[in-house]
Amino acid sequence: MHEAQEREGEREDLAIFRQSARRFFERECAPHVARWDREGVVDREVWTKAGEAGLLCPSMPEEYGGSGGNFLHEKIIIEEQARAGASGFGVSLHNGIVAPYIYHYGSEEQRRRWLPRMATGEIVTAIAMTEPGTGSDLQAVRTTAKRQGNQYSISGAKTFITNGQTANLICVVAKTDPKERAKGVSLIMVETDEAEGFRRGRNLEKIGHHAQDTSELFFDDVRVPTSNLLGADEGLGFKQLMSQLPRERMIIAVQAVAAMERAIALTVDYVKSRTAFGKPLIDFQNTRFKLAECKTEATVARVFVENCTQRVLDGTLDVETAAMAKWWTTQKQNEIVDECLQLFGGYGYMKEYPISRLWTDARVQKIYGGTNEIMKELIGRGL
Repeated sequence: MHEAQEREGEREDLAIFRQSARRFFERECAPHVARWDREGVVDREVWTKAGEAGLLCPSMPEEYGGSGGNFLHEKIIIEEQARAGASGFGVSLHNGIVAPYIYHYGSEEQRRRWLPRMATGEIVTAIAMTEPGTGSDLQAVRTTAKRQGNQYSISGAKTFITNGQTANLICVVAKTDPKERAKGVSLIMVETDEAEGFRRGRNLEKIGHHAQDTSELFFDDVRVPTSNLLGADEGLGFKQLMSQLPRERMIIAVQAVAAMERAIALTVDYVKSRTAFGKPLIDFQNTRFKLAECKTEATVARVFVENCTQRVLDGTLDVETAAMAKWWTTQKQNEIVDECLQLFGGYGYMKEYPISRLWTDARVQKIYGGTNEIMKELIGRGL
């Protein structure tokens, strides 16, 4: 099933890039997945190795250290990462979320300062949106950035931050005007290696994505230059977030489809080799019917995501369609992976089988990037 990802007609340069990404994840990530799960973080050196392999900032222009590619290159990395089962490596956030914020909203000086080092892996990034008690309501963030001369003083707490233990450049969502809601939000970059008052909290224990360093972050009067503001003026942060969130939701949808396809491939292999009552599981009609349903729904999801991908490339992907892609594919991901695990029987519940990791990793997909309930609300507003 996964071979369907090497779609007929994929450009030769993209096919070469896919093979390069596949070799990287098979060589540098797959052998370490179990250890990373135990340790709760991937090896720091995998970032620099990914940079050497050209897998960081692939859609950034070459003048800023990138590969001059586009969203298709990011999508290939996500798919090959899923194929290797290396879900803990937070590369899609680095490539597909933080880098575009800097590129689209940063000054020329900011682009040249950060993007080339992001492309080599010298800098690992995170985005600090969520706070205890705020969830999806980004207008209600309580972290403040008070202007004092040519500096901001940032104070507040963030939680559920991907790459939180590793990142040394963090895009912080903060209120530059606490009296306002959306109009008071700004995005400010914090270089943690130089930031007094910055503290990493717990590396949070989760039911899935065990190798991903999802963390609490604390800012206690952290001083950064006002030149670290993204955008020409304060108060543009919420608009910037809303402009880029459809792209983030497409990343989640791509992850969902890739996970479905991997789950089906693993399960097909298993039911062909496993016997019950004297014959392979694939010979039971129930097995074939369940997998037929899964493959059909995964194929529909693939076609929808390919259509949405083209709209990302064309610049025509709207908020409502991105929300549809995010909620529907993640819902199907959870349903399909659950059906596949069931066909593994008791072995599916064992951590040594990759299907168990796919199952636990799937659940958060319906939550982050905006919960699926929020996605339906966004769609409903446009009716």
